[in-house]
Amino acid sequence: MQTDRRSLLASAMALGAAAGTPVLARAAQGAPLSPAFPSGFLWGASTAAHQVEGNNLNADLWVIENLPNTMFADRSGDAANSLELWPVDLDLVKGLGLNTYRFSLEWARIEPDKGHFSNAMLDHYKAMIAGCRARGIKPVVTFNHFTTPRWFAAQGGWGNPESVMLFARFCDRAVRHLGAGIELALTLNEPNLAGLLGELLPAQLVAGDKAMQEAAARQLGVARYAPGVAIWVEEPATYRAHMMEAHRRGVAAIKSVRPDLPVGVSLAIIDDQAIGRHSLRDRMRERYYGEWLRLAAQTCDFVGVQNYERKVWNDRGVVPPPADARKNFTGAEVWAGSLAGAVRYAWEATKLPVYVTEHGVNTTDDSLRQWLIPAALAELKRAIDDGVPVRGYMHWSLLDNFEWGFGYAHRFGLHSVDPATFARTAKPSAAVLGAIARRNSL
Repeated sequence: MQTDRRSLLASAMALGAAAGTPVLARAAQGAPLSPAFPSGFLWGASTAAHQVEGNNLNADLWVIENLPNTMFADRSGDAANSLELWPVDLDLVKGLGLNTYRFSLEWARIEPDKGHFSNAMLDHYKAMIAGCRARGIKPVVTFNHFTTPRWFAAQGGWGNPESVMLFARFCDRAVRHLGAGIELALTLNEPNLAGLLGELLPAQLVAGDKAMQEAAARQLGVARYAPGVAIWVEEPATYRAHMMEAHRRGVAAIKSVRPDLPVGVSLAIIDDQAIGRHSLRDRMRERYYGEWLRLAAQTCDFVGVQNYERKVWNDRGVVPPPADARKNFTGAEVWAGSLAGAVRYAWEATKLPVYVTEHGVNTTDDSLRQWLIPAALAELKRAIDDGVPVRGYMHWSLLDNFEWGFGYAHRFGLHSVDPATFARTAKPSAAVLGAIARRNSL
């Protein structure tokens, strides 16, 4: 699966793009900018367990990554060794002047066999939460960031009706052990992408993902193997319905233990813009975000927005970006206003407070990241000044990490990681974000 999850939706939408490039709007122009962010604003960085911890042997993707003919560029392997080095990572967060760290619980470690929970692993995450608090860092915890236990995938993953109960049970067990120290909780990461990508991506990529799932099923001797990170989904409507109900029950489980704990869901939202008559923009928004934004409005205390780019839609498809546009590692446009656009849309659709739970850029040229952070935050502050209740910003990612099918070639981190020694080295962009966070102002 030679692809980056953060680029999948955008790449799919770009298929069939219309010819010709009109003059596109540049950065938003508005009233003079007030540089100070609201008091108590959360400034942080994000990671996900499977991408940084390493040697996640019981996870669904470990099987896929290690198939003889896998399409993954790399196996996750040791990753950034954050299972052992999490105190170092928390020191990085604190050292930058950030006050928030978003990380995820690895379900496959906590429930490595169905119905058997590891108190040792629950204690590990409890120590991380305590470590955050000891450093003055607010822990934002995602209960599931894509990967699931291999036993869960081996019984059909989110396609199995039992998945709903199993996720709610996991949330209940985890929050009873960990809930006291959590600042914000997220049930699922980008579930709005689930079951849709296979409709639009190139046929060979979808077929390759299907073949890997079938090979994993044969290897394990099961009828179906459905990992949490999947392009090909056998029954998309069922898969999505189960994830939506799992979210509902997950929220209820968390709230039953800590009614005061704010709970939300993070959604991948492109800044979709409309030009011309009969633009496809609204139709595509409904397709990719509509049902989850409505569910969030009904069940959540806040919505997490994860944005990396924009798409401009006319009546035929996506309009190519300007010839002089800044580009990321994969050639997609990097536009500073996209984050604010996505945030405004999420607020309009839900009327919920917004936390930016991911935003960043895939690049080996850190000067692009150094430009993007303040430029995007300036547009975000304009949205706040216009009345959008944005409560925090968490950059993706604290570290260069395992980027799913792309392996280690794609770089989103504020820090590089030596694959042999695991030494973390701050990039100049880390100081850029840190300076803004310390001032709470641009």
